[in-house]
Amino acid sequence: MTLDTELLFAGLITEAAVVGFSIYRRIYRTLPFFFAYLIWSLIGDAGQYVLIRLFPRTEAHPNTDLIIYAVDAVIDALFMFGVLLELSMSVLRPIRAALPRWVMPAIALVILAISAAIWPFAKSPGFELLTVPSQLQIHLELTLSVLRILFFLALAGLSQLLSIGWRDRELQIATGFGVYSLATLSAALLHTSQTVGNEALNSQFHVLDQMASATYICSMIYWCICFFQRVPERREFTPQMQSFLLAMAGNARSARMALTHPDSKPEKAGNRRGD
Repeated sequence: MTLDTELLFAGLITEAAVVGFSIYRRIYRTLPFFFAYLIWSLIGDAGQYVLIRLFPRTEAHPNTDLIIYAVDAVIDALFMFGVLLELSMSVLRPIRAALPRWVMPAIALVILAISAAIWPFAKSPGFELLTVPSQLQIHLELTLSVLRILFFLALAGLSQLLSIGWRDRELQIATGFGVYSLATLSAALLHTSQTVGNEALNSQFHVLDQMASATYICSMIYWCICFFQRVPERREFTPQMQSFLLAMAGNARSARMALTHPDSKPEKAGNRRGD
């Protein structure tokens, strides 16, 4: 059994363990989309392994495995978008009831805008020489890696203001994403200084990818340890933070109304009562 195969099966075992602890702690109740993502990761990785062996690359179909990888990357990206949106709304849970309905679509647009800004730079060495499925896969994987790292840094940096700590699920999940995304991105950046030519260089080139896979397994183990523990009651935002967030939502609503109805003016209280 090769090291790649060992890493694959180790990853499947740790993913299954994370799913088990998620069921044990009933994470599917508070973060259903994240739980669905865990299920997909387990089924997708196992299914990818099976499909590549059922439909091997041939002269007639030289890109079969590349298409499988690309389809997996697209589905993973769609799930990740939903997970980041769900985590963002979960962070705002203490005041979510007081927020307007457009907050969720606004956060979704911000995530899409950041992804669009990252996309043109998410490339690897020799990108132009790759097939279209490989280009799509690399674009998605590197874009998501940078996006997850930024999300983790934002939560960690604003943890005090958002009243979350390392024992809160949102920051635990973001930390796991951030660690293995940093490893994936680091491997991609180190590839830029490597040259692929002979067998020895190809082997050295692949070692970085194996190290990134090992980091993914470590992140899954970290989640297992976190999900085994009970999560404390979520702390409320400070009054200052609540006022700030609600004021931002109110100002954004007023600006939107002003743009939609530029000639409208606030009515006096007496006029609204019919006095």
